[in-house]
Amino acid sequence: MAYRLTVLGTGYLGATHAACMAELGFEVLGLDVDAAKVASLQAGHLPIHEPGLEEILRRNLANGRLRFTTSYAEAAAFGEVHFVCVGTPQKKGEYAADVSYLDAVIESLAPHLERECLVVGKSTVPVGTAARLADKLARLAPAGEGAELAWNPEFLREGFAVSDTMSPDRIVLGVRSEKAEKVMREVYASMLEAGTPLVVTDYPTAELVKVAANAFLATKISFINAMAEVCETAHADVKQLSQALSYDERIGGRFLNPGLGFGGGCLPKDIRAFMARAGELGADQALTFLREVDAINMRRRARMVDLARELTGGSFAGCTVAVLGAAFKPNSDDIRDSPALDVATSIAAQGGRVTVYDPIALDNARRAHPELAYGTSALDAARDAHVVLLLTEWQEFVDLDPEELGSVVAQRKIVDGRNALDAETWRAAGWHYRALGRP
Repeated sequence: MAYRLTVLGTGYLGATHAACMAELGFEVLGLDVDAAKVASLQAGHLPIHEPGLEEILRRNLANGRLRFTTSYAEAAAFGEVHFVCVGTPQKKGEYAADVSYLDAVIESLAPHLERECLVVGKSTVPVGTAARLADKLARLAPAGEGAELAWNPEFLREGFAVSDTMSPDRIVLGVRSEKAEKVMREVYASMLEAGTPLVVTDYPTAELVKVAANAFLATKISFINAMAEVCETAHADVKQLSQALSYDERIGGRFLNPGLGFGGGCLPKDIRAFMARAGELGADQALTFLREVDAINMRRRARMVDLARELTGGSFAGCTVAVLGAAFKPNSDDIRDSPALDVATSIAAQGGRVTVYDPIALDNARRAHPELAYGTSALDAARDAHVVLLLTEWQEFVDLDPEELGSVVAQRKIVDGRNALDAETWRAAGWHYRALGRP
């Protein structure tokens, strides 16, 4: 059966899922309560930067497989499978996740569900959320138990979201019935035929998969950054240490890159929400290690500021500092919990004249931090700088010519916050090169 799909919520996850499912051949209706966002998407403009996605969006708008609306009644009448893709941000002043957007979607959609359908949650949620929402859905929908819930967590990496959606490394389905499993197998038939592994489980396990994966990833990143702290005091080289560890098959080299640590809209808030939920369940001792994971991550930002201050003679007063990078990672315009901007604002607060450049995220950075100055290029940002900080590993920064950059700065001093540059090349060009965890 060729199901018609709706995607409820058109942020990063929703816009990607809607466009990619249309690309796979489905008729898709995207919904958002923000009329301006819906109009922009309908005109073929994305609210985010994601390589390759805008072309897919426009192609499927043009061929009629994809359109957008603000009407829940229209979405309910259109779709047989409804994907819920709204955000679950961290609550202000708390570690816990705010799931109010999920409740709002169920409460708005359910009264219009008069026929059998499947509502599929993709958002990252505290364990126990799906069961509660399933009960609410059945209670509020005219179709009653015919409006069933499944949970299908997303595993997107920003910068790789198109490939991660269309060729995922695994599909996880949390279901309560064989019927729900059958529907989802049909929706994802092309991926399953291509060999994508499928894990069918209950609601709680499906909910835990995403937060457990993020907790493991965050722990691995913070582990190598903890080793960087040790290396600095022991005068060892964390880059070489990481390389040696990577050859151990039990450890592997992925995400074992020492540097400024993680940020963005997922890892930081997800591990904090995981800790909060474990506490509510009485299992808080199981995740106490995540507090140290979080603390190590935040210490990397403070250490970067310290290194930069060392190179400016102990004070930022009267110094010009160039910050290369604003996005939390390359190939994205996402500045949520960006380590780069955290460092930039800290230095500015201590009296430094900070100029930031990023290939994609400048508009977002300007809106969030109008107090900072912004350059039109790496060379422009570095003009007359007393120290240059590489804080997001965009390829154009990795490819910078040390001689060309050196021709515009006041002093050839650079701190490589991502261990992305070749230290010897920069030192040979007369630069004082420093990096986190390296001599």
